[in-house]
Amino acid sequence: MAADNGVLVRGAALPGPPSGYTPAAPRSLTAREKAAIIVRFLLSEGTSLPLSSLPEHLQASLTEQIGQMRLVDRNTLAQVVDEFLNELEQVGLAFPGGIEGALQVMDGHISANAASRLRRLAGASAKADPWDRLTALPIERLIPVIEEESIEVAAVMLSKLPVAKSAEILGKLPGEKARRVAYAVSLTGNVDPETVRRIGQSLVTQLDSQPPRAFDTGPVERVGAILNVSGAQTRDDVLAGLEAEDAGFAAEVRKAIFTFVHLPTRVTGRDVPKIIRIVDQPVLVTALTGAQGNAELAASAEFLLSNMSQRMAQGLREEMAARGKVKDKEAEEAMNIVINAVRELEAAGELTLVKEEE
Repeated sequence: MAADNGVLVRGAALPGPPSGYTPAAPRSLTAREKAAIIVRFLLSEGTSLPLSSLPEHLQASLTEQIGQMRLVDRNTLAQVVDEFLNELEQVGLAFPGGIEGALQVMDGHISANAASRLRRLAGASAKADPWDRLTALPIERLIPVIEEESIEVAAVMLSKLPVAKSAEILGKLPGEKARRVAYAVSLTGNVDPETVRRIGQSLVTQLDSQPPRAFDTGPVERVGAILNVSGAQTRDDVLAGLEAEDAGFAAEVRKAIFTFVHLPTRVTGRDVPKIIRIVDQPVLVTALTGAQGNAELAASAEFLLSNMSQRMAQGLREEMAARGKVKDKEAEEAMNIVINAVRELEAAGELTLVKEEE
C-alpha cells in the first residue's frame, strides 16, 4: 500500500524506492531468516523485545542468524512483515512453552510424582536451560539448597537469579554466610558459561531427587498448631512427654506454640483494636474474666484492656464483674477464639506477630 512514495505495512511505514528502481521479486526465506528480519525491523523501530526470556540456545541461534545476513530488499521485507502480522491475527490460543510453563498450567490436575518425573526428563535434555527452572521456583525451595551448598555455588546461584529474588534470599541467610556469599559473588567474573550451566543442572537434579512432601508445613509447625487449640492440661502433658523423648524437638514446638499467655510478647499494642473488633463481646468478656485466676493469663487480659479505648475497657471491666466465675473449659474455649482471631488477621496480612527472638 503506497504512502508518500513508500510502503505502509500495517502501520509501519517503509521508505520508498529510489527513482528508476525496479523491484525484485521477494526471495524464499527460511523460518530463521524471517525471524531475524522481524527482530531487526522491530529493533530499528525502537521496539523493546523481551528476547532474554527465550532459552539461551534460541537467543544464540537468533543472534548468529542476524550476524550472517546482509541486505534485504524492500519487497521481501514487506512480504515477511505482512506474513508475520497475518500469523499473529490467526492466533486463537497460546501455550506457555516449555515444560515448566506446562506444569504451572497443569498444577493441581496431575499428581506430584508425574510432575517430578516430567521435570527430571526435561532436565535431562541437552537443550534445556536449568536456570529457567530454578528462576521459576519459589524462594522457600531455593534457600535450603543454598544453605547446604558451598559458598562458591551459592555465589553463582545468586549471580544467575533475578536481582530481586537474590536480594530476598540473601536477606534470609544467616549473617555470616550472607557476608561470605556476597563477597564470593565478586569472584564469579571469570566463571565460564558451561560451568554455570553444569552448576544449574546439578542443583535441579538435587531438587528433583527430593521426594514430594505430603504436608505443606513441617512437624514442628503441625504439632504447635494442634497444641495451640488443645486444653492447657493436655498441652502440658504432651510437652512433658516430648521433652522426655526428644528435648530438642520439644524446644522447637514450644517456640511454635502461640496461646493466650503469649499475647503481650507476640502482639503489638496497636493491633489490639483489630482483634477485639472481630471477636464477639460476650466471648471476649468470658476470656478476660476466665483469665483472672492465673497470673500469666491475667497479664494477657490486662494487656488487651490497656490497649483499647478507656470507655470500652471500662465497659468490659463492668461486664467482667457482673459475669462472675467462669468454668475453666468455657474460659479456654473463649481464649482460643481470641487466638484464632489473631491467626486470621495474620493470615490476611493485617497483623504481624513479633518473633520470639525479637
